Amino acid sequence: MTLTNPVPSQKETLTDDGGLVTLPGTPLAVAALALVQGAETQAIANHSVRSFLFARLLAPHVGLVSGEDFDEELLYLSCVLHDVGLSPLAKRDTRFEVDGADRAAEFLSGQGLEAKKVDAVWQAIALHNTAVIPERMGALTSLTYQGVAIDFGGVLGLPDSHLAAVPLQIGAVINDAYPRFDMATSVIDAVADHAAANPDNAPRYTPPGEVLRERREFGATFAEKLIADGGSRWGN
Repeated sequence: MTLTNPVPSQKETLTDDGGLVTLPGTPLAVAALALVQGAETQAIANHSVRSFLFARLLAPHVGLVSGEDFDEELLYLSCVLHDVGLSPLAKRDTRFEVDGADRAAEFLSGQGLEAKKVDAVWQAIALHNTAVIPERMGALTSLTYQGVAIDFGGVLGLPDSHLAAVPLQIGAVINDAYPRFDMATSVIDAVADHAAANPDNAPRYTPPGEVLRERREFGATFAEKLIADGGSRWGN
């Protein structure tokens, strides 16, 4: 179900946030947000935007400089498009992360983005839900993974760098600009639905496979239980 509250447009920022919620305004960035807003629920679309905002805040705290260590537009594209595999754009023929990476690559190629950059975004999206590996695959993939993790509120443990990069007051500004709308439940519902559509979407011991197994066996996932018990900084 799509919620009725609008997602803020890329030209909207808070008047006193110092640019905290300002988004890239290139034609490609604008087109990517329009794609996401048109295809995803607002809970998931907002999650994708917040993931970028958190990743951008994290970068200097882990020694990464925009324009030197990573391309901010590519980080935006990776974060904003990372869950298109959970939208009606998905083909539902493989894990949702890879499905989404494929759909994002098709979109970006169609927009004229050069192949090397498309491949970089594909990798960041395909690995955004896989622990340990992203941090060893370069700044773009690592920041995408960590931005998504920060938006889930550290339900599996939040590194000190995440806490330093996103104090509660800053998190509140971002969550106010892009409301959560029970994000964790919405994302996990969509992951379980995608996984159940095809056995190839949920191989054993993969994150989507475990989501589906936990939902079927226990009615809720481990992450959902942690969030319900106060294990996330931001709640649902």
